[in-house]
Amino acid sequence: MLQLSPAYMERFQPNYSYVFEFERKFEHENTRDWMTDHWKNSVYFGAIYLVAIFAGRQWMANRPKYDLRGLLTVWNIALAIFSIMGVVRTVPEFYHVLKNYGFYHSVCVPSFMFNRVSGFWVWMFVLSKLPELGDTLFIVLRKQRLIFLHWYHHMTVLMYAWFSYAEYSAPARWFVVVNYTIHAMMYTYYALKAMRYSPPTWIAMMITTLQIAQMIVGFAITIWVYQMYVSHGQRECHITMTNIRISALIYISYLVLFAKFFREAYMTKRSASTDKSIHKKAQDSKEYNLNGKLKSN
Repeated sequence: MLQLSPAYMERFQPNYSYVFEFERKFEHENTRDWMTDHWKNSVYFGAIYLVAIFAGRQWMANRPKYDLRGLLTVWNIALAIFSIMGVVRTVPEFYHVLKNYGFYHSVCVPSFMFNRVSGFWVWMFVLSKLPELGDTLFIVLRKQRLIFLHWYHHMTVLMYAWFSYAEYSAPARWFVVVNYTIHAMMYTYYALKAMRYSPPTWIAMMITTLQIAQMIVGFAITIWVYQMYVSHGQRECHITMTNIRISALIYISYLVLFAKFFREAYMTKRSASTDKSIHKKAQDSKEYNLNGKLKSN
């Protein structure tokens, strides 16, 4: 097993210019003990979540939809601010490790858990996957389209994040930083939409593209870690084979689903819009000819 003593991990820690009191008081040993005892609760939460959203859809079937625009705005702003803070507090450790110790350390040594600042925000990241299930509540109550990708992604991320935290899975450093970054953009976009602003379509396309890139990177790292595990075992990379298998399955499923969503949300609509435009031009041209305006012909 890779050595995880505090003395060993201390050498890899960056210095933060400012540390909040709640970060200073963070003890990763306590949170890991709690998660080791309770990570299986995420499975129960996932089951309750599924029953609640589908029962909620049935309950709303013959009722008028709720607007909830004000509450939705506050919700998205709060999650955007939280995600931005997560980026600000985890990226310095991520950059420090990549710059000074390289890619191998960044995916195989969970020193980020031993830093009080990054450790606290990884803990917040893991816990946040539970309240983020509330995103679906707005979809149900506002009677919007609920796609498989949405609830599958929310439910499995919750369970995988809690499971990985209990194991101090080393590649989580990448997953947390990238997810915080994308969520900072995504929830800011949602907040603007809730406030009735109309950001250009390319921003939504960019966010979905980044999500697809996230899945590609996640799957690639999982394969690399698997090769490291096969060659050296946990002596050189702090992750279990069970985690590797789950990670590979989840990331490949996300990749397929997000790619499918991108095609249906943007490519199909664009194609339909182009066809409609061509049809309109053809109709205009036909009317133009019938009115005898092309006299030069």
